[in-house]
Amino acid sequence: MARLQGDRTAEQAGRLTINPLAHIDLVGTILVPIVLLASTGGRVGFGWAKPVPINPYAFRHPRRGILLVSLAGPASNIVLAAISGIVLRLLVSPSDPGSLASPFALILISVAAINLFLAFFNLIPVPPLDGAGVISAILPTEYAKKYESLGRYGTMLVLGLIVLGSFANVSIIGLIIQPPAELLFRLFTGMSF
Repeated sequence: MARLQGDRTAEQAGRLTINPLAHIDLVGTILVPIVLLASTGGRVGFGWAKPVPINPYAFRHPRRGILLVSLAGPASNIVLAAISGIVLRLLVSPSDPGSLASPFALILISVAAINLFLAFFNLIPVPPLDGAGVISAILPTEYAKKYESLGRYGTMLVLGLIVLGSFANVSIIGLIIQPPAELLFRLFTGMSF
């Protein structure tokens, strides 16, 4: 989407690839998951890939570009979930409950669920998540700059909520993202979580 808006930064950085090595972030992909898994007794595993670089100043219309780029990731997750749900409905017979246990059906169910959770997680309006880009794009410029300055605390806030929730035995993030994810999961697959 950034490229369509006029920004070629990701392409020039070699990030338009499906090679996972180009997306590994030492802290987010390796260190944080290891520390979280070790410190929570395996209850919390969370990490992230290297952010894809964008240059909003290269967009033909910067604020619209930020909005579209921020919506593109969650939209692609929802499209993948919908495709998985449609294929699942076409290939699995409701009259044969055993067909849901086939490896292919389990993969489709997992793809749908994971993509919906990722979509709604990324729409949380905390910088650096995509939801923050959406909010920033619709706020007046002076407020958007103040809001974007929260980005330096955003990752720690999200991690804090995840770890706090694991010790309190409640998924704080899950309370936010599960209702819309479950609604679309039921719509796409015809089944509940």
